[in-house]
Amino acid sequence: MTAISELENPISTELPKTLAEFLEWEQPLDGFKYEWNDGEIIQFSKMDKRQIFIFVRLNKLFFERVKMNNGSLASEYETMLSPIQMRRPDIVYLTDEQATEERNGIDVIPEFIIEVISTNDKPYQIEKKITEYFKAGVKVVWNILPEPELVYVYTSRKQVQICMDDDICSAAPVLPEFEVKVSEIFA
Repeated sequence: MTAISELENPISTELPKTLAEFLEWEQPLDGFKYEWNDGEIIQFSKMDKRQIFIFVRLNKLFFERVKMNNGSLASEYETMLSPIQMRRPDIVYLTDEQATEERNGIDVIPEFIIEVISTNDKPYQIEKKITEYFKAGVKVVWNILPEPELVYVYTSRKQVQICMDDDICSAAPVLPEFEVKVSEIFA
């Protein structure tokens, strides 16, 4: 993730100055996605092939394991964390009720978010997002690190489990039936 002001070659179009302008902004087709954080436009890479593979794998495991499915996983979902913050987590879980609310124009906070950490993500930015997610009401965050094949499972900022190999990652308390071995994510 990179703040627009930090870019070597900032976008040449006029940038939005308010959240309302940002939400209406026709984002450039430059291979990046954008978030809004209290007046700052943050640019970062879209999911790459490895991250998409992980999303597809998790989606398959989700539908195999969650029998009473009343929701689904979505990728790069625009999430209004507060009146001044719009983030696009890599993967979110939305209940059917939340999807209906969104369709009706009501912003919802997913209770389960997954970020697939790229080599471009900076530790302080990752920590900042975790803080924002829990402050907004998220209950479970998985940070998946593809290169060392690790998953950090957060149930609060202070409660984190580091999972590897055949350790089980759980989406409890949001989705207690969604449990996945780390090795299954990368299989």
